[in-house]
Amino acid sequence: YEPEGIKEGQLRTINKIKGERGALLGRYIIASTTAHFNDPQDMFDIPCDLCFPCGEMDTVDAAQVEKLSNNGCIGVIEGANASVTNPARKLLKKRGMMYGPSTVTMTGSAVAHHLGDDMSDELLGEHMARIYREVKSTASEFNARGDLYVGGNIQGFLRVANVMMGHGAV
Repeated sequence: YEPEGIKEGQLRTINKIKGERGALLGRYIIASTTAHFNDPQDMFDIPCDLCFPCGEMDTVDAAQVEKLSNNGCIGVIEGANASVTNPARKLLKKRGMMYGPSTVTMTGSAVAHHLGDDMSDELLGEHMARIYREVKSTASEFNARGDLYVGGNIQGFLRVANVMMGHGAV
């Protein structure tokens, strides 16, 4: 935890430690003069702008969303599969917080894998922008304007259903 937030230089240090040395993030704590480890003990007590949960399924519950919101967090972006519980997702919506569901946020790695050697930041960005537009449009079409969770799930279902129909399976 960096009390003043992670600045650009600190992010470069983290990238260097993880990339060049292959070390875990704990190595950064040794290199930093300001970082705290397990202080506070509950990471949801730490004020932040955005939360990127990358743990197991259902690790972020409504009580934790309440803490995040009360500490000024404006959104939760899932970095792992379904790390936010259904009650927590409802509270995010009620509190007007941004929510990036894993069904949408984790498509980047699939796109990067598909592009293979042809991948560039620009091309990946174009695909992600297209996916975002499609998900957002689908959510609006199904009366869930702005709900990326609903839009992402419906869009995913429609893609699979269309492929199945194309193969004569439905």
